[in-house]
Order: sequence, then structure tokens, then C-alpha cells
Amino acid sequence: MKEFKVGLLGFGTVGAGVVEILRDNKSLLEKRLGASLRLAQVADLDVFRDRGVTVDPSLLTTDAESVVDNPEIDIVVELIGGCEAARSLVLKALANGKTVVTANKALLALHGREIYEEATRNGAEIFFEGAVGGGIPLITAIKENLCANRFHTILGILNGTCNYILTRMTHNGEGFDAVLKDAQEKGFAEADPTFDVEGIDTAHKLAVLIGLCFGNLPDFAKIYVEGISRISSIDIEFARQFGYVIKLLAISKWGKDGIEARIHPTMLPVDHPLAAVDGVFNAVEVVGDFVGPVTWIGQGAGRKATASAVVGDVIQAARNLMAGTRRRTAPLGYLADVMENLPIKSIDKLIGQFYLRFSVIDRPGVLGKISTILGEKGISIASMIQMKRKAEARVPVVMMTHQCCEADIRAALKRIDAEVEICDPSVLIRIEDNGRD
Repeated sequence: MKEFKVGLLGFGTVGAGVVEILRDNKSLLEKRLGASLRLAQVADLDVFRDRGVTVDPSLLTTDAESVVDNPEIDIVVELIGGCEAARSLVLKALANGKTVVTANKALLALHGREIYEEATRNGAEIFFEGAVGGGIPLITAIKENLCANRFHTILGILNGTCNYILTRMTHNGEGFDAVLKDAQEKGFAEADPTFDVEGIDTAHKLAVLIGLCFGNLPDFAKIYVEGISRISSIDIEFARQFGYVIKLLAISKWGKDGIEARIHPTMLPVDHPLAAVDGVFNAVEVVGDFVGPVTWIGQGAGRKATASAVVGDVIQAARNLMAGTRRRTAPLGYLADVMENLPIKSIDKLIGQFYLRFSVIDRPGVLGKISTILGEKGISIASMIQMKRKAEARVPVVMMTHQCCEADIRAALKRIDAEVEICDPSVLIRIEDNGRD
């Protein structure tokens, strides 16, 4: 039986899962592949820490360069994470003509163009199913099964930490800080949760999806990113009263004049398929011109789910090597010379509906001032809730707008916060009612 040698860079949580699958499902993989996969080298800075799986000590090394330079290695699996070290190792592996499998969304979001070009130049392949959505098989589906479609919309819940926090806040009425602390204690959130809760991790994944769906490599710095750290229980409760739930949503929409690319807390109607995706689960919906909306839901991270996607890529890579058909499909499903370079639209140009909350001093004329300023910017109100005054003088006033321009909303809020008796900065949350058109 033919044998393919696999070199693993990064023996962390997901790397240990890959080792576990190669060991426990060895006979199953051979039946499906018609060849064997042998773990030939494992590189990590710490080769002594217990990962819960046993590896022959002779395979362990702290020298990652020796893996990508090893002429016997057929497939290099990069699970280091981060960018700089991973970038240089992936580029070197591709320059050596090796097939690369990675789950590194940050690497692809920030250095994708360079990596794809290096693969093309050397007739090498790169696979990255595990980079977006963990165990959800959406990348291959977009490149292969749905390639007859022109996509115009991407909606995604792409970070399990944020979704877990918002789910607890929604169903239990808990505050952000308390839920975040609990998520850290349970291992759902990192000790430093910034990349997750501020939307950066989600933005990395959206950048990859934009390349796959639109054939466009976005300038990552132009993607609008806003996290969930300022979402409060009161906004979640008002959303419920209006028939919405709040999710951290990745949104991208194709247009002839540019692409929307934004990450932010979003109000979704309760009957939208993504509204019911709770806990640490991820979900992605794409809308194609012929297939219409297609939705995937599943585990978006973790040792087993992501390792499943990584080993699936290893199998696909080995099949191509066996058939002598490397680069049967371009990395993003588009030929390099037809990739577009449409600009990312500024968030200021967004036309949509908005939720606004004002914490006002309960005095005559305050609501009139707010309405006047909004009206001067052409912003009309679809509905409004004004809470009854309790012991304190401040009361929340909540408005839902009709369609309007974000730049006008921001200009109006800036004036309201400066000129009206406002106790706290005004709150703005975007509404997504039209993701399935």
C-alpha cells in the first residue's frame, strides 16, 4: 500500500487532535484513501508537555525548518497559529513543492495573496478547510459543489466565544463581564479574549470567505470591525421586545462598485435561521444566484472539530498526489488572472435600519430635540419605546429607524450627545433584515 508522510508543525490542542485521528482512525482512512498516512515528524517549541496522546519521541523536534526541508515529507500541516513564523514556514514548504494544510485564518487573511502566488509559482497546493468554521465543511462546498453560482451575500456567526457570551446574556439576563469570566473558567474564552470579543478573529475568517465567494482578496485593514464588549443586557431585552436577537455577525455583500465587509453586533429577526444558533456553535449562510440561501451550522472550533477538517484536507491532498492532479482546483476556486480587486466600501456608506438607545434626563422637550436632530438628517423613526420614569431622573428611549445612511446616523448621534441632556453616550446597533433576498 502506498504511504504518504505527514509533517506536523504545532503540537497544541488541534495538533494533538490530528495525531489522535491519524492513530485511532488509521484503518478507516486507509479504506477511504487506498493508501496509508504516516506521521513522520512533529515540530513544536515544547516537545515534553503532555498532550493526552502518545507520539514516538524520535519524531519530535523543536526545529520546524527541518520538517519543511525534509525531502521525505509529502504533506506539511501547519497548526502553529499566528503569522510571522507560520508565514515563513508555509512559504518555504510551498517553495519546496510540498502540499500544505493549514487552519490559520489570520495567516490567510493577512498574507493570503503572497501564499497563493507562491503555491502557483511552484505547482504546489494549499488546503485550509479548518481555517473557517472549524468542523463545518463549507470551504470545499463553496469551491466545488456550489461553484456554478455567483454569490452576493455572506452572513456568518464565526466566533464561538462571542456566540456563547451573547447566548448566556440573552437567555439568562447576565451581564457581559460575568459571562466572559465564566467562559474563561470553562475554557471557552482565552485569558486575553481581545481577538475574540473585539471581532478580530471573525474578521480574519470573513476575509477568507470573501476570497472564496467573490473572487476578491480584500485589504484586511479596510474591513470594519466592532466587537461585543459594549453590548448590555438592556439592549438585548429591547431587541427581544422588537422581535430580534443580537449576534456578532460577519456580513459581506457584493456590488459592482465594491464590497461590503463588516463585523459588528447585529439585530437579526427571531425567525432568521442564524438567530437560533446558540452556544459555541458557528453558522454561515451564503446566497447564490441560482441555489439561493445555503446555511451550514456546526462546531466552529475545538480540538476534535478542527482536527476533523484538517485531516479531511490531508486526505484530499493525498488523493490528488495519488492521481497526479495537483492544483486541480485553485486555492480560492478562482483562476489567479481573473481575481477581482473591488474596493471595500466604507461603513459610512451603509444603507440600512438601525436601533438607537438614548439615556436621557426626563425633562420636557428632550425627546423633541432628539427627533428634530434626526429629522434634519433625513432619519425617520419606524417605532419607539420610552420607559416610564422610576426613582432616578434618567430614562431609556429606544428607537428603530427606517432605511437611512450610516454617515447621517453618526452625524446625528454626535450632535445629540453634544447638545441634548444625555446621561451616557448614545447606542447604535445595526439591523439585518434583508440577508436572504
